[in-house]
Parts: sequence; structure tokens; C-alpha cells
Amino acid sequence: MAIRLECIRRACLLCCVASCLVLAACGGGGSSASGETAVTTSNGSVADGDDFTSTSPAGSGTTPTAGTGTPASGGVASGSQALVVVAWNDLGMHCVDGKDYSVFSILPPYNNLHAQLINRNGGGLVTSGVSLTYEATPDTTGSINTVSSTKTNFWSWVKALFGVALQPDTGLDLSNPSLHNPVPSSVPAALQYNASQAWWVAEGIPLLPYPDNYASTGQKNFYPMVKVVARDASGNTLASTRVVLPVSDEMSCASCHASGTDAAARPAAGWVGDANAERDWKRNILRLHDEKFPNAVATAGQQSRYPAGLLLASTDSGQPVLCASCHQSNALQTPAVAGIEALTTAIHSLHAKVIDPATGASMDASGNRASCYNCHPGATTNCLRGVMANARNPDGSYAIQCQSCHGSMSQVGASARQGWLDEPTCQSCHTTDATGAYQRYTSTFASGAAVRTALDTRFATTPDVPAVGKSLYRYSTGHGGLQCEACHGATHAIYPTSEPNDNVQSNALQGHAGTIAECSTCHASVPLTRDGGPHGMHTVGSAWVSAHQSAARGNLAACAACHGSDYRGRPQSATFTARSFSIEGRSVSFGAAHQVGCYDCHNGPNGGD
Repeated sequence: MAIRLECIRRACLLCCVASCLVLAACGGGGSSASGETAVTTSNGSVADGDDFTSTSPAGSGTTPTAGTGTPASGGVASGSQALVVVAWNDLGMHCVDGKDYSVFSILPPYNNLHAQLINRNGGGLVTSGVSLTYEATPDTTGSINTVSSTKTNFWSWVKALFGVALQPDTGLDLSNPSLHNPVPSSVPAALQYNASQAWWVAEGIPLLPYPDNYASTGQKNFYPMVKVVARDASGNTLASTRVVLPVSDEMSCASCHASGTDAAARPAAGWVGDANAERDWKRNILRLHDEKFPNAVATAGQQSRYPAGLLLASTDSGQPVLCASCHQSNALQTPAVAGIEALTTAIHSLHAKVIDPATGASMDASGNRASCYNCHPGATTNCLRGVMANARNPDGSYAIQCQSCHGSMSQVGASARQGWLDEPTCQSCHTTDATGAYQRYTSTFASGAAVRTALDTRFATTPDVPAVGKSLYRYSTGHGGLQCEACHGATHAIYPTSEPNDNVQSNALQGHAGTIAECSTCHASVPLTRDGGPHGMHTVGSAWVSAHQSAARGNLAACAACHGSDYRGRPQSATFTARSFSIEGRSVSFGAAHQVGCYDCHNGPNGGD
């Protein structure tokens, strides 16, 4: 079982319910277009509902109006484009220890890139006969990141920390130790096809938040971009996309542990007072650890690794400390040690009792993201930036916080919890209520610490991935075999986000930011289906306008699930962007976010015009 390296605890797993609005992603069946026999597809077709079997040209009869943002080079997928590639980062944020690894390491430079290639003419995932690569590309501001080895001392200490000698600008791959994927540069680097996950992947990319002009500007970029290119055997470009590989060093331990800061965190022997600010706070932490747990090295059986006996003495003698060498970590795939808490348990349970100087209350008592941002990225990085993160209450406050999905800090640090695996699921919030109406709850908890039991699985994560009894959004699949993250975006960054770089791909693929939801993105000819789209959705467009009457006749309850029991529209039937439809010789237009109902065009579900 490969656990991908991650940064933010308990990644937010809520799927965006509005994804049910349009037929998105790959499906529809059919054979490959002529001339593409060298490209193998894994058929991801979806059976059409009832007797609806016709297809319509992409975009036929409906005109989506582009939202904000300029499509990237290549523009919106069109009928002449045979393949489309979609790429994503798995977590929405990866953390690194920063520039210095000579004292200790929590997280090395390690980023993950996933991609899937879709045959728009055949309705399936392309699995062979092609190569996929990644390379550095400028972001929306022109910032580019092509090298890491000159910006950190990680490669000087990686052998002492991880027992692996790496060439500069190549990374660890915990899932496949024989691979050492490079930093994105002007030279394309290969992604590997993983048949078990049906994705193309490059893990352990050692990217840092310091762009190439960092030395002259001092400006970090937490959202550098890469270009993913699909090529045939002759090297001809078939499709490309641009996507973010987020990374941040904003783990703000120095706020309390730097010499001269919080008296409550001061070691009994005093601050170390290291002139090197990057080393200072880390050495203070090790001195404090030695004072509180003087027998830790012996208890963990790590005397051969840290012969000095105490952690500060070990690192001062040239052996940096890998926290996960003693504390079990699913992120770094290190084993449990008897008598030693897992890393996530140790950190969260300890800091839950810490008094936040900004509020005077314990960190555990906090109900907003500010407390999490004391350690996680953060006030500057703004890691939690997706559509749910930006939802607001009527008074302007955030409707969803970190704790809404993950619970309190003590819950995250509970000893029974398996870090990185026991996570909230989409269906804890996106499910039906007792009446059968779909809801979007703002907390995964029904009451107290009890997670809501889903009454419906339409928007559920895939069970038993990546392990039996676990269910993670970042491993879940949906329509046509596509990964949920391919269409909805990564955890913490569900489309659309407040970070412009995140929205480049969706703008380029479909002409507007948000869930990849336009049928024509993945279908050159859009299948007409009653319930074969994502989450059981019907086709959107004038073809459906003509067909929906017979579909609704005698089956209005199915319509009510998304359009409301009064058939006047609900959030689940809202349009992603402005649209115009041709209906019986007249044009009907809807603005973006309009909740479509029967009364928009005629007098209710049983009435005429």
C-alpha cells in the first residue's frame, strides 16, 4: 500500500455537489477515431439511460459564456482535438521544511503529479502508445521555477536523513524507490503509467516555493506551475495542459520556538541563540525534546542512528534528526515503534493544549482556520482556498473551517486515528436528508464528534481505497474511470479556487473556471443520456431540452432530487456559467449560478408554455 507524501493533516474530502450539473469527463462508448490505432484506450463508456442513444456535436444547441480568466495556450477543447489531458496535484498543498535540513526534517521536498489522458472520439482513457512528460512553465504572473538544488541544503543531508544518495535536483519516490523524478525544468521529464490507479504519475518531485528570481526579488511562489504534454511514439504533441504543483515552507514553528519568542516554549536550559535563523528554532525544539524525553533515543531503539544519545547533541555532531525515524508516519511510510506516539498524534495532541497568544484560549478550543494556520500554510500561503473554503455565511464569516471537516486538534491527534488515512468523506456533507432531498452540510459531524452517516452514495468516495476500510477522495474514481480530483480539483483546492494559477487548467479546457463540467471537454460528440453522466446526471444542451419531456413523464421524483420538490430549482441544478438554449423556436438564457427549474420555461412540471 503506497501512501503518498502529504502536507496538510486530514485533507478536506468534500466533493462539490454542483458537479452533477453537466455531463463531464470521459464516457459514451464508441471506437477510436481512424488513424489512432497506435493509441490504446481503456473503455470508460457509460451506459445511456433507457432508449436515449443519439449523440450531438459538442456544444450543439447551447452556448456557454466564458467566465473570468483567459484560456491558456491551446484554448478550449474542440471537435478537431482528438485527445485531452487533465492533470492535478493530489493534496492541494505539499509542505517542506524550508532551506535548511542540517538539524532535523519533518517533510522533505516532495510533490506529486497525476494525469489522465482522454480520447474525445472514442470515450476512454488512453493507457499506452503515448508518453506523458512534465516541464516547468511560467505561471499567470510570469514566475517560473526550474531548479531547487541552489536554494536549499537538502541534497547535502539527504543521505544522512534518508539513507539515499541523490543527484542534485532529483527527488525521493517512496512508492518506487528506483525512481528519482527531477525538478521541473526546460527538459521534459517522464510520468509513469500506473495501471492499478489508471493514471500517469510522477511522485517525489523536489519542488520548492522559491522561484528562479527569488534571490533578487525575495518573493516566494507557493503555486508554481508545470506543463504536462502527451506525445505519440514519433514525438508529436497530442495534448497539453498547465497545472499547479503547490508547495509551501510556511510551517510557522519559529513563531513560538525561535529564540526570544514565547516564554512557554523556552527550554529550561535557555534558548540556543543560534545566529542562523533557519537552524535556531529547530535546535530549540530539539533541546526542548531532550529535556522532556531524555530517554527517547533508547526507547525508540535508535542508538545506532543517534549515538550521542540526545537529539541536539546528535545533530550538533553532524547527524540530523528525521522525526519519522522514531515517530511512525504514514506520510513517510515509516513503521510504528513501541512506546512512541505516531508523529501526527504527538504533534497535534501536544499542541492542542497550547494557549494561542492571539486569543488566550487553547488551540483545541478554536473553531476557525486561524489556529491551524499557526502551524500549517497559512496566513500567507492560504492553503485552504477552494470553493468550500471561500463559502460565506450571511454575516460574511467563513461557512466552512478546517475543523468543519477534521474536527478539533485533539480529535486529529487522537491515538486511535491513523494519520493520512482516517479522513472525512464527501458523503458526510453531500448526501440526502431524511426526506430524500440532497443537502450540502457545512460540517462532516452530525453532532459532537460523531461523523454524519450518509443516507445516499451519489456523491460518495470510493470505498476501500487505498486500503480496506478506508475511503479517500484523492484515490476515488467516478464517471468514465476518471479520478474525482481530475474534474473537481485537489483537496483544499476544489475548483474554482481563490488562487488564479489553480484555475488556469479549467479555463483552458472549458472556457471558465470551476469543475471540469462541459461535456465537450471530453466528448467530441456528446452522448444523449438520461442518467449516464457524472453522478447520474443527464446531458445538458438543446438535445436534452427536446428529450427531457418524455424522460420526466411519470418519473418526476427523479427530477426533484436536483431540481427541488417544488421544481423551481435548487443549488444542485445551478448553472456553472451563463447559457442560452434554443427552445421551440425561441431562445432562453440563464445567468451563471441560476438554479434551473420547470417554471423557467413553462408553467411547472405538468403545465404547458
